[in-house]
Amino acid sequence: MNAPIKTAMGAREWAMLIALSILWGGSFLFVGVAVKELPPLTITVMRLGLAALALATVMRVIGIDMPRQPHVWVAFLCMGLLNNALPFTLIAWGISHVPSGVASIFNATTPLFGVLVAHAWTSDEKITPGRLAGVIVGFAGLIVMMGGGLLRGLGVEGIAQAAFLTAAVLYAIATVYGRRFKAMGVEPLATAVGMLTASTIMLVPIMLIVDRPWTLTAPSLAGTASVVGLALLATALGFILYFRILAVAGATNLLLVTFLIPVSAIALGATLLGEHLESKHFAGMALIGLGLATIDGRPLAATRRLVSGSRRALS
Repeated sequence: MNAPIKTAMGAREWAMLIALSILWGGSFLFVGVAVKELPPLTITVMRLGLAALALATVMRVIGIDMPRQPHVWVAFLCMGLLNNALPFTLIAWGISHVPSGVASIFNATTPLFGVLVAHAWTSDEKITPGRLAGVIVGFAGLIVMMGGGLLRGLGVEGIAQAAFLTAAVLYAIATVYGRRFKAMGVEPLATAVGMLTASTIMLVPIMLIVDRPWTLTAPSLAGTASVVGLALLATALGFILYFRILAVAGATNLLLVTFLIPVSAIALGATLLGEHLESKHFAGMALIGLGLATIDGRPLAATRRLVSGSRRALS
């Protein structure tokens, strides 16, 4: 029998969530460096293939066997498409046109879509009035970031923003879809390896046709290091944490990691890539953050306890 989802996370779950946010925040920096030298599809295939190889090696060392059932591999293919192949490529392409920090802020909208997807597709993560209010506030932040650009027409920046939003929707669907692997009895590490392997197999033929990698100039040491860091840290180690949190804390709690990602992504982008964001981006991020805090509910509950305690102390 599967252990119940912990809707209220403890210290261990929060520690894993923060570690994951740092790894995935760094992924935007790695992509921002790599995309200056390599095409998005090539970056994505190298990221997925190296990560799959690294995790498969870990599996072999610790003695975990890969499942062989056809229905499990069909699920791997679906998860790989939703959570890797499509969103990774869309984000890599988008970062070639706008700052990586902007991409991380748009990525933070994932929980907004996740609340709606989880409500529609799960029985234990239904929407509440508080979560609905958080979704509304969060989407207001999205409008603040995109509103002016939409009025002026789509353009390259608008298309990049649409790519980031599409990736966010795919991540939300994938996070809820990924819950089935626990019900199938598939180990989190095996799930990560199967998903990464399946998505690599899907993208390699397309990459060979579109990018013709044998014609590309070899990347610099910085470009190579960025792809390796993207594969081994942000992807391989990141997905180990991802599936562990998903198994114990649920889809909606896991999606809160995107609230923390922009902090590290913006700091790294400004420090190492010289990126500068506009005031509308920070205003939008503030509203999205407020929406995520409302969805989570714990900051509001903690504030109420603090106020209640202060009143009792004064009385």
